[in-house]
Parts: sequence; structure tokens; C-alpha cells
Amino acid sequence: MQARTPDPVRPEGFLRVSAALAARQHAHAPLWLEVAARTSQEAADALGVSLGQIAKSVVFRRKTDEQAVLVIASGDRRVDEKKLKDLTGPLGRADADSVKARTGFSIGGVSPLGFAPIEGAAAPLLFVDQELFRFDVIWAAAGHPNGVFKMTPAELAALTEAPVIDVVLPVQAAI
Repeated sequence: MQARTPDPVRPEGFLRVSAALAARQHAHAPLWLEVAARTSQEAADALGVSLGQIAKSVVFRRKTDEQAVLVIASGDRRVDEKKLKDLTGPLGRADADSVKARTGFSIGGVSPLGFAPIEGAAAPLLFVDQELFRFDVIWAAAGHPNGVFKMTPAELAALTEAPVIDVVLPVQAAI
């Protein structure tokens, strides 16, 4: 794994997540990777872990009020928009500008905490998918494509105070 401990001269999003983790007394400070990990696969490769251990952030926008809806899901699973829509109402895809405005993070570095939405915008509506609980340790983005932090799935749910739900597509059996 190519990583080092946080350096005080880091991007604002990374520092915001670092502060949020410290405020919640999380045992693991975020790591700064020497390579960008904008996708789940890039993160898994950089960390030397399985794809499923990456807690990816999938952002939608709720059509009724433009609020961001953020699902933290296992990197090897796809979010089932129909299941999610049943909980949130009609959804649309969130483009890069919307993600940045509603979360304070750029795509590829959206963290499950430390949000900084634009003035007047609500923090994202957040959900944690239960498939993450297949793993003892998972990794999430820490506010920048080069930043990650580790935790257990239970710690993720506690840190975010997000409901744990079943919101991914079923795995297709191999024939």
C-alpha cells in the first residue's frame, strides 16, 4: 500500500474529513495515497484490498427538491435505483457540478461525512447499504481522490448516523 499519514498542507475536503473524523474520535486518521483513486477499482488496487471493501459513494439528486441522496455501497455492487426511489421519491442522476454543490466534494472523493453544501442547500440524505457488512474492514473516500480512511461497517453506520438498508441489485448467479 502506498500511503502516508496526513500532512497539514492538503486539499480543503481532505482536511474537513480529517477534522470530522477527529471530532467523532475515530481511531483511524485518513491516509493520503500517492495515486488518485477515483474509482472503486483504483482504490482497491492502491490499498491491496478486495473491490467489495471499498465503500463507494453514489450520489443521486431527488427530483422534488434537488437534495442530494448519497448511498454508501460496496464497490462490487450496483445501487438499485428502484429500491432507492421507494425510500426517497423520484431520483435523477447528479452531475459533477451538482455533486460538488450539494456535498462539498468532487466526484471521486465524496466522503460519507464532512459535507459542505452550498449555502441554503441541505446536507445529503445518506444511506449505508447492508452489503458492506460482509467485510470486517472497509475503506471510504476522505474528501479527495487521494484520500481514504478505514473503518468497520458498524463504525461507518455510527459515524454517519445513516440508516442501513438493502439497496443494491441482487448478485447474478454464475451459470
